[in-house]
Amino acid sequence: MRVCLICEGCYPYIPGGVSGWIQMLCSAFQDIEFVVWSVATTREEMSAYSYKVPENVKAVHTLYLGDEQFQKKHKRVVLTAAEKETLKDLMIGSTEHVDWMHTLELIKKYRRHMSDILMSESFFEICQEEYQRQGSKKIFQQFLWNLRGIYFPLMYILSGEIPQADLYHAVSTGYAGIMGSCASYVGKKPFLLTEHGIYTREREEDIIRSQWVAGEFKEIWIEFFKKLSYIAYRQADVVTSLFETNKSLQLELGCPEDKIAVIPNGVEAGEYSVLKRRRAASDGVLLIGTVLRVVPIKDVKTMLLAFDIVKQAVPEAQLKIMGNDKENPEYYRECLELLEELGTADVEFMGLVNVKEYLPDMDLLLLSSISEGQPLAMLEGMAAGIPYVATNVGNCKAMLEGEDGDTLGPAGLVVPVMNSEAMAEAVIRCIRDPKMRRRMGEAGRKRVERSYSRTVMLERFRGLYESLGGGKWQG
Repeated sequence: MRVCLICEGCYPYIPGGVSGWIQMLCSAFQDIEFVVWSVATTREEMSAYSYKVPENVKAVHTLYLGDEQFQKKHKRVVLTAAEKETLKDLMIGSTEHVDWMHTLELIKKYRRHMSDILMSESFFEICQEEYQRQGSKKIFQQFLWNLRGIYFPLMYILSGEIPQADLYHAVSTGYAGIMGSCASYVGKKPFLLTEHGIYTREREEDIIRSQWVAGEFKEIWIEFFKKLSYIAYRQADVVTSLFETNKSLQLELGCPEDKIAVIPNGVEAGEYSVLKRRRAASDGVLLIGTVLRVVPIKDVKTMLLAFDIVKQAVPEAQLKIMGNDKENPEYYRECLELLEELGTADVEFMGLVNVKEYLPDMDLLLLSSISEGQPLAMLEGMAAGIPYVATNVGNCKAMLEGEDGDTLGPAGLVVPVMNSEAMAEAVIRCIRDPKMRRRMGEAGRKRVERSYSRTVMLERFRGLYESLGGGKWQG
C-alpha cells in the first residue's frame, strides 16, 4: 500500500507537534510506503529537513508558494455559464451554497490552467459584481488584484502533478485538505482527513488579528478557508478528530457526522515514566519548563509576563523554553525585547533539544497557547509525571482534569487565555505546594497510561489505512 501524506507548513521542514506526529506515523508503519506532499512557504525559509526521513518515505514532493509568480502571458479560459456559477459560489457565495462536487469537477477539467482562470473574463465579472455589492471605496484594480491574491496560491497548488498513491491522507483542511480532495477526485482514490486543531478557526483568529489583510477582505479570507474545509469534509471518506469538542466544531463547519471518527493522540507512557532526574531535589532551584514553537499562537509573551511576576515572588525559579525559535524570527525578537524590557533573570531559550533529556529535571511545565488541539508535548510531560499549568484551549482542560467518570484527580491547573496574572498565581500556588505537585504528576502519568496510548492510536489508523486503501502498491 502507498499512502500520500499531505501537509501544510510543517513536515519535514518545521519541527513541532504535527510534524512529530507524521514522523511517528511513518516510522511506526514500516510495511507501508509513504510519499509526502508538502506545501511550504519559500525555499529560503523551508529548505533543510528537520527530521531524518524514514526509509519507507519514498519521496517528498514540495510545493513552494514563493516559487510561482503571475505570468504576463495566459491561456485564454472561457467558462460555461454553469462553470462560472460554480466559480462565483466558491469566490463570493456563502459556504453552504458551495457545490463541492461541481467545484472539484471544475478543478479536474482546468487543472493545468487554474491560474489562467484568474485572468479570465468570468473572474473579472465576478469581481465587478462583488465590488459593486460591497460599495468598495478602493480603486477597482486594487480590489481585483486583492481577490486574485487570495486565489492565486490555491490555483497554483492545484495545477501541479499529483503523486500517485492508493490513499490520500491530509493532516489538516486548508490547502492540504483541498489538495487531498482534488487528488482523490481526479484519481478516484479514497481520502482520509485528520485534524489536530480546527484549521478554519485558527486561520480565522489569524486573519482577525492580522495587519496585512485589509478590513473589507477579512471576511472574504475567512469564508475562503471555510469553503476549503467544507469541500474537504464532503470529499473525505473518513474525518478524524482528536476529541469531542473538535468533532462538534467540524459538524458546525459542515462535516457529515457519520464520517467522523474520534481518535485521541497518544504517547508511549513507558518511554517517559522511566526517565531519571539528574538534579537533586534539594538543590534550591525550581525549574519551570515549556516545550513549544516560538510563534504567536503559543503566546510566549504572556508566559514571560507571568514568569516575571513569579520571579518576584519566588526568586529561585528558572524558566527553560525548549523548542524551535527559528520559525518566526520577528516574534522571537519581540520576545527577547520584552524580556529585556522586563529585566527578568533566569529565562533561557534553549532552542531545539532532546526533550527527554530535560523533562525529568522540571518541577512544573507551562502551556500558554491561544489555540491548541490535543498537544503531544503535554501528553509527554504528563507521562513523565510532571504537573502542568495550561491555558483553557483545545482539549487541555479534559487532559488535565479528566473526562466524565475519571477519578484520578487533576494533573495540573487550568487558567484563562492571555491572562498573565492568573497564570502567575497558578504557578506560585504549585511551587508552594510540593505535595500537590506530586499528586498532580502521578495523576497525569496514570491518565496517559489509561486514555492516551500510542499503541491504541496507531492501531486505529492502521485499521483505517487497511479498510480504505487495502492491498499492495503496484507502482
